[in-house]
Amino acid sequence: MATLTKTTISVAELDEMIERGESFLLLDVRNQDEFERWKIEGRNPFETVHIPYFQFIEDEDKSVSRVPKGKQVVVVCAKGGSSEYVADVLRQRGYDAVNLEGGMIAWGNYYRVRRIEEVTDVALYQIIRVARGDLAYAVVSNGEGILIDPTRHTEQYTNLAEREGFKIVAIFDTHAHADHISGGPKLAKALGVPYFMHPYDAIHPIDMLPATIEYEYLKDGFTFQFGNATLKGIHVPGHTLGNMAFLVNDRYLFTGDSIFIVSVARPDLGGRGQEWAPIHYESLYKKLLVLPDETLVFPAHFATASREGRPDGTFYDTLGNIKRNNPREYQSPSKEAFVEFMLSTLPVFPPQYVDIKRVNAGLLVPDEEKAQELELGKNVCALADAY
Repeated sequence: MATLTKTTISVAELDEMIERGESFLLLDVRNQDEFERWKIEGRNPFETVHIPYFQFIEDEDKSVSRVPKGKQVVVVCAKGGSSEYVADVLRQRGYDAVNLEGGMIAWGNYYRVRRIEEVTDVALYQIIRVARGDLAYAVVSNGEGILIDPTRHTEQYTNLAEREGFKIVAIFDTHAHADHISGGPKLAKALGVPYFMHPYDAIHPIDMLPATIEYEYLKDGFTFQFGNATLKGIHVPGHTLGNMAFLVNDRYLFTGDSIFIVSVARPDLGGRGQEWAPIHYESLYKKLLVLPDETLVFPAHFATASREGRPDGTFYDTLGNIKRNNPREYQSPSKEAFVEFMLSTLPVFPPQYVDIKRVNAGLLVPDEEKAQELELGKNVCALADAY
């Protein structure tokens, strides 16, 4: 790799370095609790060293001596200020050090867009929020496009439509998300197109208050025609009571939070894990796993890029491969054993997920700073076994 002479690097450039498998050192100078909560990760491994910024202030010589030599150093903090200071200190000591522009906030808001080349009868774009593991989709046929699970940075989708020359005609959420703020209602209103969700998810599961957003009803067996393509809705309650999967052209399955590449969705984010886990089992075994093994599965999240990412930077697989690679999840001998497995492998329940569901129901309207705070960190929508 050629030595860089510049002093900063963008999050897009960092993502490209990781995807190419380049050798570099990531120096994270955030506080211990911030570092433990959320780290920069990728499909290919790289070396990470954590030395809090205050240690450079207290004892610069000692801190610098802990930074290995021989590799380019990318320094990161929360917003890019403290890391700029540390990168400058390292350059003065002879290191090839660059500062990550915008820090972890910029990394958290960074998107990678990929067209799924294996799909040929429609144009399918996967919009990847890399740091959080959020996956959204644009499906296009004959100039008409639908969006599935768009996130709150709506310019990502309008820019894609303008760049690729299609018109957004409808927006779908597979469910009322808990881990991130949906861009669906805002974008639908701005574009004057329908926004679809299942009415069971239009009630906050903990507050028991109805949503104030405008939406069109989804139901089991719902169909929607766009261009020469057809979307069919499959009601798969379990992660939420209104959880939906969408089957396009009887081949491409958008599973939302039901089936992931690794593991399955957790049933407890509505506060009803004991009650919803058996429903989740019924949805998986009677509605989704009975589909043909060659069905291509496109989930709403990934947990670990190194385990789930493909060489082209996308995240999907055939249903057959997913079943074979997840034997504990998909080869359970009984509903009781499956429910016990689900409830015994639940990760921690992030308290901010309650407020995110309020936002997605229109019951809470955060400013940008609050929205950033609510969405801090990776999603934890899958069972702990996925991590």
